[in-house]
Amino acid sequence: MKKHIYIILGIIQLFVALGALPAGYSMIVEPNGSGLGMNPGFLEGSPFHDYFIPGLFLFTVNGLFNLAGATVSFFKGKYTGLIGIGLGASLIVWITVQVLSIQMYHFLQPVYFVIGAIEIVLGYLWIKANHRIDSKIIGLN
Repeated sequence: MKKHIYIILGIIQLFVALGALPAGYSMIVEPNGSGLGMNPGFLEGSPFHDYFIPGLFLFTVNGLFNLAGATVSFFKGKYTGLIGIGLGASLIVWITVQVLSIQMYHFLQPVYFVIGAIEIVLGYLWIKANHRIDSKIIGLN
């Protein structure tokens, strides 16, 4: 398992990216949510009047950044662990803000929350197993 942490982390990051990129893009080009069949009424009571800003975040952070993170993970980059921890945390924040701001529950929200937690754990395990320079940054040495 220890030997394959980077592969598992990369696959998870790629999975997140492949879901976030098309959904985020759709929200950017059709901010009324029609591209995804989302009702603009879901945003009532939230700080957003349309899906453009959430789509931009989804496309950029959960999409492009996870795609870049997967690339770093697959190549066992120097900061694989820190990137995994950061992307996992951003996914958890994304889901938490989503639930709190739109007051709507979808079965995928807890799934992606757990995926974010798994990214954090795998990032930590990568740092611990490889004694990389980033272990000093988070206080493991």
